[in-house]
Amino acid sequence: MNLSVIHINNVYKKYKGADVFSINNLSLEINKGEIYGLLGPNGAGKTTLISMLCGLLKPTSGQITIKGLSFKDNAKQIKQTIGVVPQEYALYPTLTAYENLMYFGAMYGLSGTDLKFKVTESLEHLGLSKFQNKKIRTFSGGMKRRVNLIAGILHQPEILFLDEPTVGVDVQSKNVIMEHLKMLNKNGTTIVYTSHHLNEAETFCSKVSIIDNGSIVASGTPKELMQNSTGANNLEDVFIQLTGEALRDYA
Repeated sequence: MNLSVIHINNVYKKYKGADVFSINNLSLEINKGEIYGLLGPNGAGKTTLISMLCGLLKPTSGQITIKGLSFKDNAKQIKQTIGVVPQEYALYPTLTAYENLMYFGAMYGLSGTDLKFKVTESLEHLGLSKFQNKKIRTFSGGMKRRVNLIAGILHQPEILFLDEPTVGVDVQSKNVIMEHLKMLNKNGTTIVYTSHHLNEAETFCSKVSIIDNGSIVASGTPKELMQNSTGANNLEDVFIQLTGEALRDYA
């Protein structure tokens, strides 16, 4: 039996001064152990939704619960069970990779030998050991992405939120990141992620929801969505059919 760990019920979000809702009556359940993709064009509401799921934004109305708990009453407890890897690098450029990770690990309550072991082990797993004493500002984009990922998973979260985890990285870094995420999921971590890389999502996700204008327009496994869309050979074809070909530039 699938166990729902994230429950979103009739959620709306409207930013102050905005004319329209960024999230519009959205309901969704995500089960334990899933790799769940939230896909959509620019401005569709993906980052807003992830930000609410992480407790960084409050819904205008509706309810979000993580493992049956709400941020209103149980924020501290929820934050101990989730990990967040933002699209922007959440790193200090003048500190080394090792110093950054020791700092973020301490923020999660880790300390001593346990923290040092987790930092060293994670740097090794993601191919960064020999650069651990180099300052982050000297790192390539792919290296920063890998350190960014480690910072979000040091405390071994049950649920991991990823916003564009492979944007702007080289192929080798992307492969290392995706393989590490698959290993985390195999070990029990539920993953919720956004991406513009539809080929990546097609092979990585156990289930996806396509979001447009703040609402879900389709949900299912990648295979189900392709079967239900006439002439679709891949997830990108499904995406274009559902969201159109118009440019989604916004500022």
